[in-house]
Amino acid sequence: MDNNRILELLREIKDPKTGQDIISLRLIEDFKVIPPNVSFSIVVDNIDSETKAKLNFSCIEKINSEYPDAKVHIHLKSSKPNQPSRTLPQVKNIIAVASGKGGVGKSTVAVNLSLALKAQGARVGLMDADLYGPSVPTMMDIKGIRPEIKQLYGKHKIVPIEKHGLHTISIGNIVEPEQAVVLRGPRLGGIIKQFINDCLWPELDYLVIDLPPGTGDIQLTLVQTIPLTGVVMVSTPQEVAYIDALKAMNMFRLENINVPILGVVENMAWFTPKELPESKYYIFGKGAGKKLALESNTMLLGSIPLVQGIREGGDSGNPAFLHDESVVRSYYEALATNVIRQVNLRNETASPTEVVQIKNN
Repeated sequence: MDNNRILELLREIKDPKTGQDIISLRLIEDFKVIPPNVSFSIVVDNIDSETKAKLNFSCIEKINSEYPDAKVHIHLKSSKPNQPSRTLPQVKNIIAVASGKGGVGKSTVAVNLSLALKAQGARVGLMDADLYGPSVPTMMDIKGIRPEIKQLYGKHKIVPIEKHGLHTISIGNIVEPEQAVVLRGPRLGGIIKQFINDCLWPELDYLVIDLPPGTGDIQLTLVQTIPLTGVVMVSTPQEVAYIDALKAMNMFRLENINVPILGVVENMAWFTPKELPESKYYIFGKGAGKKLALESNTMLLGSIPLVQGIREGGDSGNPAFLHDESVVRSYYEALATNVIRQVNLRNETASPTEVVQIKNN
């Protein structure tokens, strides 16, 4: 009985939560082969007994398919309390893109940042968590496309839609485009949890989450469900946007939430006419981005100009970053470089973010 061959057989067994193989996710522990006995433990969390049984029998059946006389002993156990959360273990970094108010171009930043990260060689996913106003289907040219549904151990799982090299999910691909999303807190939270727990996300270096504006139920559900690596705040330069962005940012900085702020993006920082690419008109004023960065003791990740091509790219489903001749491509490249640098710095200097435990008094 070849130990390595048995591990290769187990590589074909999928984790019930993520759809990734149990070897790559390092779910196998205490592996021993003393012929004819094969014994090991599988770390499983929050899985019902029926799924556990199916996982157990799948492993036994797979090993017996090549070693029919093997006596397979499997122990299914929970992870230790001091181990990091196993929610989305195949995702290295989770970045939320947030704003204090709508209309500041947060979704545009999230889409183009995701594409810029991919262009630097990263594996990237994009989750549209703005359930009331999903923009990603339009911006990514996936309107009307339904995500594929697969069965994993008898459970239905959603396969994110792949476009422009990004793996994406949005409620806009589940409901009809003209259908109003009328949901209260628990239902909102339930959909966000489905996007996290019931989606078969592949291995990713970055999962970018486009949040709705403000500090509502979706933000709270998110920080209680997954450990965010950090937040990118988006604001326009004027004082009104700064005030709302500061409130949204301070929610993540609350002691019982404590999610790192990676930096600030000042969107629509100036207007540059297509005919005068060197000209800058500060329509919305100056300085809010730097001011917000100082408040959070972080950095201004980038200033993105107000350019007609950005709007056109978003409306047509052909984002501005994808245009090699675009005057703004370099701004998003610099933004992605700064985000990568801030994520690496955050991971080197601080322990992983913990899922928030909010207790009701």
